[in-house]
Amino acid sequence: MAKSKEIRVTIYSECIDCPRNGTETNRGISRYTTQKNRRNTPIRLELRKFCRYCGGCTIHKEIKK
Repeated sequence: MAKSKEIRVTIYSECIDCPRNGTETNRGISRYTTQKNRRNTPIRLELRKFCRYCGGCTIHKEIKK
């Protein structure tokens, strides 16, 4: 099938400060969903959102799903 030509797409953002290695216990990874306009924002988004695992507002980067 061909790629979707929709302008608004759903993206997933993930916390970059949550521990991913074996040094700390992995409590989880904070993820948010949102939409973006593909024409106006062709680069990956970085949003400041609340991370319940880190306990504060951190940067969440767009991930590929």
